[in-house]
Amino acid sequence: MVVCICNAMTDKDIRAAIAGGADRPKDVYCACGKSAQCGCCTGTILSMIRDESAKAA
Repeated sequence: MVVCICNAMTDKDIRAAIAGGADRPKDVYCACGKSAQCGCCTGTILSMIRDESAKAA
């Protein structure tokens, strides 16, 4: 599923970045070689980070 339309980032891209150690939306963008554009997806990315962190705990 596409999470960030501006950067064409999918949930798989974001989960891979999180698995690689990204723990802030800024880190996720950087790991994907992108940068924040409109910011609409930032909340979703943050939720995904929290969900993945809770699974790991």
